[in-house]
Amino acid sequence: MIRFVASLLALAASCLGQWDPGVTNGQAIVHLFEWPWKDIARECEEFLGPKGFGGVQVSPPSENVIVHQGSVTRPWWERYQPVSYQLITRSGNEEAFKDMVTRCNNVGVRIYVDVVINHMTGGWPQGTVGTGGTSFDYGAESYPGVPYSGFDFNDGNCHTSSGTIEDYGDANQVRNCKLEGMNDLNQGTDYVRGKIQEYLNRLLDYGVAGFRVDASKHMWPGDMKAIFDGLKGLSTEHFKANARPFIVQEVIDLGGEPISSGEYVGNGRVTEFRYGKFLGEAFHGSNQLKWLVNFGEGWGMIDRANALVFIDNHDNQRGHGAGGTMILTFRDSKLYKMANAFMLAWPYGFTRLMSSYYWDQHWVGDHDENDWVGPPMDGQEHTVGPTINPDGTCGGGWICEHRWRQIFNMVEFRNVAHGTDMNDWWDNGNNQIAFCRGDKGFIAINNDNYDLKETLQTCLPAGTYCDVISGSKEGGSCTGKAVTVNGDGTAYIEITTSEYDGVLAIHSNSKL
Repeated sequence: MIRFVASLLALAASCLGQWDPGVTNGQAIVHLFEWPWKDIARECEEFLGPKGFGGVQVSPPSENVIVHQGSVTRPWWERYQPVSYQLITRSGNEEAFKDMVTRCNNVGVRIYVDVVINHMTGGWPQGTVGTGGTSFDYGAESYPGVPYSGFDFNDGNCHTSSGTIEDYGDANQVRNCKLEGMNDLNQGTDYVRGKIQEYLNRLLDYGVAGFRVDASKHMWPGDMKAIFDGLKGLSTEHFKANARPFIVQEVIDLGGEPISSGEYVGNGRVTEFRYGKFLGEAFHGSNQLKWLVNFGEGWGMIDRANALVFIDNHDNQRGHGAGGTMILTFRDSKLYKMANAFMLAWPYGFTRLMSSYYWDQHWVGDHDENDWVGPPMDGQEHTVGPTINPDGTCGGGWICEHRWRQIFNMVEFRNVAHGTDMNDWWDNGNNQIAFCRGDKGFIAINNDNYDLKETLQTCLPAGTYCDVISGSKEGGSCTGKAVTVNGDGTAYIEITTSEYDGVLAIHSNSKL
């Protein structure tokens, strides 16, 4: 009987693994978009580990096509067109990747890999090669670096005249036809499943904690389950025995289409694109913050245990994917920091922060003509990683939102409040809100055009606390505002419209 119960517990842990991020250090991860592996390793050791980040989503590590197309030189999206599953990109080679994973794991920061397994390349001329020098033939569907041939693609299952997706109202087209003209793999065959599993298992052997699966909406959930069921457990060098990889499936679902995110929750977590869209609308003033009192399932989103949430990602900050002009980005920094503070304080889903680089926008109508621009690079087209300024922010063309005080201090808030729910909600009937997280944390937000000056319940023990938005607790004092909590848990809270930030947050670790 004891052996039977132990087996059941191991099976339960295995089943839950694909929804469990496997973090030990913190409850939020950051997407270091297009960062070189050596710079991610350094960031794990010098910043992310000490600041309590749980992990990093890294850009696709598989060999991709090298794009030179007129004035479009080395765009970010070339990394989403695989040539082979060799680990060689402009972020670094296989040895650099392995070194990054090991160094990050050693300081408790997990690595989640963005994997492109729905398709291979789009139509590039003969002679175009990948970042590892591998040749391919788009027209013949020949990818010798894997190898894949014409037998491994979905042409026979796609029934549109163009071979591409023509109607997103047809689920068969969405899953069997070419996305933006890229050769669409048939994950229904054992051979294709096996090659994908070889790739993912190699990454698991190196110590990665899980995967963000690109274009999941364009693959059949049953095929994806078959692939995931054939994956190894996590490396026991850094994880407990029988731990399963964390799975996040990219499914853009704003409603109104035949494919829903709910079809994928049986495989792991799903990207909840409505989350950032709804918060963008609220903070932009298209909705009142008071309605956020039941934000999450009450707004029609998937169950919190199945959701990965974010304010923006590498697609929709460029106007792609979902949310349109309502998506908040680093370009509207005050509202962006407010929305991120809400996300990190609110008990719904597993949170992912965005860390970007800068590009000059060039608007033609409602389209940014420069939305393709890749990361900062030198004259040899090598990515030039971020420099770190004396104040801890980034230089060299990198934004590094995760290094903004108002964001990384709220990562600590989320870690401190983990395990509690929301309580003691307050609002002014408009766009001033406040709430507690158990007896661990309190946050207030003012998105009205007049001051917030209220005595509110903070749910914290009496004492003096440092506001972690306007400053930090350093030694025995606050570099920003100080908040005095009375014996009954109340405190006078003030956020004026003239202040740099529209948020105030305190938690048990910020008490003097």
